[in-house]
Amino acid sequence: MSALELKGVTAGYGHAAAVRDLDLAVSAGEVVALLGPNGAGKTTVLRTAVGLLAPSAGEVRAFGRPLPRKVEKNSREGVILVPDSRAIFHQLTVRENLSLARRHRARDLDAVLDRLPRLAPLVERRVGLLSGGEQQMLALAKALLARPRVLLVDELSLGLAPLAVQELLPIVRTLADESWVAVVLVEQHVDLALSVADRAVVLHHGRVALSGSAADLRADREAVRQAYFGGHAPEDALV
Repeated sequence: MSALELKGVTAGYGHAAAVRDLDLAVSAGEVVALLGPNGAGKTTVLRTAVGLLAPSAGEVRAFGRPLPRKVEKNSREGVILVPDSRAIFHQLTVRENLSLARRHRARDLDAVLDRLPRLAPLVERRVGLLSGGEQQMLALAKALLARPRVLLVDELSLGLAPLAVQELLPIVRTLADESWVAVVLVEQHVDLALSVADRAVVLHHGRVALSGSAADLRADREAVRQAYFGGHAPEDALV
């Protein structure tokens, strides 16, 4: 049984479909990297999976049960989204942000800070004073406090230096390995994403252009380039 399954999902905004007839299944303890150029439909997939968007066709299931189109209820079931906006309050301290996150599904704060040790000495600092990497760690910490069973991570590396990305992505891998969480990781740093993922799916214009094991895709950069650019990859395109 898949932890998360999208079957024949078409979804978008208004009358425009950003994702078309998508099949995607993720098992507990598995990291699936969702790749593709801007506008490929990656964020739409995550928003649909968590209940922020209603599919116009198809079905979303978690652990064999249809997911309702209610984010709060899905969150209580352990389907958690880390959005690219990070959804944190800059005027509050780290501790205050985490206190808000714990209101509905408490988790031992010390255990979360043990997983993200760089955050521990910053708990009394106002979030607006944190670096981008530290703010992203806080967003992950909020997600962990919700006891995720399925974790959807949208652009973990957005606006971050490569060194910060190299520190954050392995945390996602460890979470899957140690806590048996199913992870869907939307990421533009393709090589780094493939280094922590088990499988990868490349979207192009809302459809699956390429899928396979992360190891296979990492070994065939040309296939990934072609999938990104719809068969018209510039020779100097880097992914």
